[in-house]
Amino acid sequence: MIIARSPLRISLGGGGTDLPSYYEKHGGFLIAAAIDKYIYITIHETFIEELIIKYSQMERVGSAEEVKHPIIREALKLTGITETNLEITSMADIPAGTGLGSSGSFTTALLKALHHFRKNLMHPRELAEQACHIEIDLLQEPIGKQDQYIASYGGITCFEFHPGGDVTAWPINIETETLYNLEDNLLLFFTGYSRSASSILKEQHDKSQKDDKEMIDNLHFVKDLGYDVCEAIETGDLHRFGELMHDHWQHKKRRSGNMSNGEIDKWYEIARENGAVGGKLIGAGGGGFLMFYTEEKVRLRHAMRAAGLTEVRFRFDFEGTKIVV
Repeated sequence: MIIARSPLRISLGGGGTDLPSYYEKHGGFLIAAAIDKYIYITIHETFIEELIIKYSQMERVGSAEEVKHPIIREALKLTGITETNLEITSMADIPAGTGLGSSGSFTTALLKALHHFRKNLMHPRELAEQACHIEIDLLQEPIGKQDQYIASYGGITCFEFHPGGDVTAWPINIETETLYNLEDNLLLFFTGYSRSASSILKEQHDKSQKDDKEMIDNLHFVKDLGYDVCEAIETGDLHRFGELMHDHWQHKKRRSGNMSNGEIDKWYEIARENGAVGGKLIGAGGGGFLMFYTEEKVRLRHAMRAAGLTEVRFRFDFEGTKIVV
């Protein structure tokens, strides 16, 4: 049996500038962190000449072309898997549609497992590019490259997205004490809403392609803010980082009327009144997880629990997509 795992992620700054509709003209930059919540893919050979695919549904088919799950079908074709006596199963620590990059993590874990089955060695960059090729080029999803890259690399990583599609990646230069403080002071709460990111991201994609001035100016600001976040973290000024998160959320909400709602806004204000320096919804918006930076963790936890939100505690992951077994 082969077991691959790929980490989920949180965005720390610059999110949204990784969409081709923006970076192909202006270049993008963001910082993301992989966390110790994972997507798992298992593969093992069976004695039955059919592909058994298990995710939220189960498929039993005679060939890769017959697989209904689009990512699994394209990954099997890309890696040249023609064997039909395989069972492929996916599991997740966190449900899909919650803003933590599950689709990119799923694709990188699946590719890692399939390449391991083929005995191919894969560099994180190559793994991320293949995952992007499947989701963006083949399946035409209106998404960016952040999720696939941070899942592949792990850590707290800076990414520059260049016109033409090249991506430059490097680990943020963070002091050990700052790292531990950042990890301790970032709190993640589930809103109870799951959503598809596609509609919100498609709105951004369409406006960016049409050079909508308000959208482009918003993304320019967010990209500059990403560089400011990088500087704040590298100099150990985490309070400033929290303030920048607040600025980011105010601008992020302006990209789409579906980004937030009255209940999310209410929870955000409760958090700000109870020790949160800043925060934002993780991912495209509309639901999923609220993340806050605070120096008053106990107070904030009590307030959000009283408001009915569930905390998910996490640590950073520095291994990226890997074979576990």
